[in-house]
Amino acid sequence: MGGLETQDTDLINDVRGWRRVALWCAATLLRGWVRTLRFEADAETVKRLSYSAEPAAIVLWHNRLFLSPEFFRRFRYRRRVYGLVSASKDGAWLAAFYRMIGIYPVRGSSSTLGREAAKILIDRLREGHDIGITPDGPKGPLYVVEPGVLVVTRRTGASLVLLGAEFTYAKQLKSWDRFYVPLPFSRVKLRCEILPPVKADGQKISADEVCAALRKINPDL
Repeated sequence: MGGLETQDTDLINDVRGWRRVALWCAATLLRGWVRTLRFEADAETVKRLSYSAEPAAIVLWHNRLFLSPEFFRRFRYRRRVYGLVSASKDGAWLAAFYRMIGIYPVRGSSSTLGREAAKILIDRLREGHDIGITPDGPKGPLYVVEPGVLVVTRRTGASLVLLGAEFTYAKQLKSWDRFYVPLPFSRVKLRCEILPPVKADGQKISADEVCAALRKINPDL
């Protein structure tokens, strides 16, 4: 069951022809590259990353996306994961790339298909699948969590599994998110924090609290 089956495909750009071949080559390279990385995590972190009592929202900063295919392969293989991708032409490239690395794209944004995409993510969580969220994507600002990204988890009661990564050797691109590309065979120390959508006192988890927790487990070089 893919992320597009209930969406209006007339409004969604897609990638075809030579571009798809180029993406396939890039996806193959990425899968091989990330498998050379040496992930380090203590027993408690592994337990949190592999949390599977119920479907969850996996939350990571946009500049850590390089790690996502290997992270999901190692720790979240029990469930499919769906990720929100813009319905724009640029988003079509990422959506096609996601499919090739094992992530199911749901196309939408705040301006096009936003409500429909949110409904699909809610449905996927209720069906027992994970969803992936980059709260500062797709265009920033860097390391800012907008309140709207928590709507889906509040509606479903799903926990937020926050992914953190510290790199020993990595190249940072000159993009808005200072995207990390870890060097082959380098070490990556993983961290994880699990936050409930509602705290013990009955208060909803806030965007600022999610932001603070993500910053704590994701130190920059």
